[in-house]
Amino acid sequence: MTGSTGELRIKRVYQPAAPTDGCRVLVDRLWPRGISKPAAALDLWLKEIAPSPELRTWWNHDPDRLDEFTARYRAELDHNPAVGTLRDLLSQHERVTLLYGAKDPRINQAAVLQQYLTDQSEDAHRT
Repeated sequence: MTGSTGELRIKRVYQPAAPTDGCRVLVDRLWPRGISKPAAALDLWLKEIAPSPELRTWWNHDPDRLDEFTARYRAELDHNPAVGTLRDLLSQHERVTLLYGAKDPRINQAAVLQQYLTDQSEDAHRT
């Protein structure tokens, strides 16, 4: 995502931090196993943006439930004040990287969150 706001990327938290990451935000509710806080090199741990514990447990990263998970998570995000925190970061930084612990780069909540914010930004530019 790019535009009048910063660029929004996603990256697995287990990949090494890079200067090109910009502002690094962990978007998981639980701390990722086996990584130290210094290695994570976070600017912010925004656990409030993660799916609710009930939704995360229900989904369990099942690819067959991704569409339903996406719909439910987006509905949660519609009422989540932490979305405003991410929008503020995007307006303040050239690049924001959402960090996640899941193994699959496409089937994870950070990918859904990235698309949600991209869609909102595009909707705002149309109005």
